[in-house]
Amino acid sequence: MRKSSAALGSSLFFAAAPGVVAGVVPWLLTRWQPGHASASWGVPVRVAGGILLSASAAVLVHAFVRFVVEGIGTPAPVAPTGRLVVGGLYRYVRNPMYLAVTGAVVGQALLLWRPLALLPYAAGLGVLFALFVRAYEEPALRRQFGAEYERYCAAVPAWRPRGRAWRGVTPPAGPDRV
Repeated sequence: MRKSSAALGSSLFFAAAPGVVAGVVPWLLTRWQPGHASASWGVPVRVAGGILLSASAAVLVHAFVRFVVEGIGTPAPVAPTGRLVVGGLYRYVRNPMYLAVTGAVVGQALLLWRPLALLPYAAGLGVLFALFVRAYEEPALRRQFGAEYERYCAAVPAWRPRGRAWRGVTPPAGPDRV
């Protein structure tokens, strides 16, 4: 796959998957109408939510870029990468995209002060993501990348980020590294 095709496919998948899960569904649940929080702690909670939402969006964009630049493919199962993506944030945790999508929903829950509408949804997403990773994604990556993926799994946690970047597998060098 060429990088231009990977970029186009990743952009479409970004809109279709995280765009719907972390954007459209929260909007349908809340219409992005803020709830009423106590004035004494409502502002700090909303600020924290805005920071979490912004950080989650940045992580998500970074992860998608890694798939294009390093993996020469997309996160979509129908157009997977040709290389195992282990650079950038993937040196700290194996599933930054799923964590970022869940974080974006939690961030919206805090920012809008709509915890009853969005926190159960975020929890459900977390469960679904964990099941999907365990039942489909990990077996598919083991088949595709074999021992390289096994070494990566042994060194990098799936859900709780490492304190320091893993240096076991180096992504391909080049001017386009992110």
